[in-house]
Amino acid sequence: MLDSLETIVSFAKRRGFIFQSSEIYGGLSSCYDYGPLGVELKNNVKKMWWKAMVQNRNDVVGLDASILMAPKVWEASGHLEGFTDPLVDCKQCKKRWRADHLLEAKGIKPTFQPGDWGKHNMKCPDCGGDLTEVRKFNLMFKTQMGAVEDEAIDIYLRPETCQGIYTNFLNVQQSMRKKVPFGIAQIGKAFRNEITPGHFTFRTREFEQMEQQYFCHPDEKKKIFDMWQEVRMQWYRDLGIKKENLQFREHEKTELAHYASRALDIEYNYPAMGFKELAGVHDRGNWDLTRHSEFSGEDLSYFDNQKNEKFIPHIIETSDGADRATLAFLIDAYDEVETRSGDEDGKHEKEVVLRLHKSLAPIKIAILPLSKKEPLQKLSEEIQTKLRQDWMTMYDETGSIGKRYRRQDEIGTPYCLTVDFDSLEDKKVTVRDRDTMVQERVGIEELEKYFGDKLR
Repeated sequence: MLDSLETIVSFAKRRGFIFQSSEIYGGLSSCYDYGPLGVELKNNVKKMWWKAMVQNRNDVVGLDASILMAPKVWEASGHLEGFTDPLVDCKQCKKRWRADHLLEAKGIKPTFQPGDWGKHNMKCPDCGGDLTEVRKFNLMFKTQMGAVEDEAIDIYLRPETCQGIYTNFLNVQQSMRKKVPFGIAQIGKAFRNEITPGHFTFRTREFEQMEQQYFCHPDEKKKIFDMWQEVRMQWYRDLGIKKENLQFREHEKTELAHYASRALDIEYNYPAMGFKELAGVHDRGNWDLTRHSEFSGEDLSYFDNQKNEKFIPHIIETSDGADRATLAFLIDAYDEVETRSGDEDGKHEKEVVLRLHKSLAPIKIAILPLSKKEPLQKLSEEIQTKLRQDWMTMYDETGSIGKRYRRQDEIGTPYCLTVDFDSLEDKKVTVRDRDTMVQERVGIEELEKYFGDKLR
């Protein structure tokens, strides 16, 4: 287990996974750019989520709602009034802090009843200065829509993706002829003006959510909640997260949103942070559709012909963060091993193997000509042209074969394909497995079927 996130932060930059945003200008706090390998990894995470949540199910369909929505949406959802964090300022160094995070760090359960804050005599963690009283800070980013500033209306960057699902409930249900229970899934950006973001990509101001809202009859929701709880946990395990690094945490009644009757987190054991939220399953009741019915004037109820019953569906939400999931997969796959590259000039005291699940690996197959001689280059390029139709590939002809194996191990490539001089005669190549290091000769004409079986 890594002692801190610094190893991953350094590795992610060095190998092209994640960079600090606007780095040449000194960076922008808690904003990150995904590099060539990072964007492939994150896209694969989203692809596998979509496959599990939409493609492989008959009861869930997809949606891509607008980031900008009518301001009334956020009034109905309660975000304008209640989407706040408890904020305190240091009177001495002027730094801002989340009051609940300061209390939790001291093992104190956060409560903000009148007079509670003063009892704890909290000081600034940076300079030891006195802190202000707690005040509420709205997390939504505000902007204006309109050609003329004086006539522009205030709108907000969405702080969550689910509201676009709720406002499209009838559109989706009617156009797709869906019967309750059914779900609507969406992947998209959300924005929160966090007071104290941090821990690399764990908490950022711009992030990507993978959410699904499952609409059901209230009598069925316990069974459905339990089903989604197991389905979401199994997804992480199936994609390689070690069982001991995952756990469930049931929210206490005092933690629940006022409309929720149950909430549960799937937590991952992050380095130096311990178990923190990775994903969640929430029973939101029928509050969301009820509120949007009231504020919009549209009837968002559902009529069950079989039961001859009209009701506003209750919602079981599954919520995953694409950025947090990508970070967890990266951490969990990172493995430092004793030297194993092969030839002496390719060896190091410690080598990194990124043991990503094959479905998540940014590059599936590396094509490595044994030398830069034209016949090997030509054959290698022909093989890559054929394979890249189905899989992400990388061509590398620089350095010893041991060094090239090591570079591919480090970025999680499951298979390295070496084209040697024998390949020109026997029309076979050597395929090396990242995890077992077993090598086998495979006919060039058989490669598509070979990798099709391996990477299915």
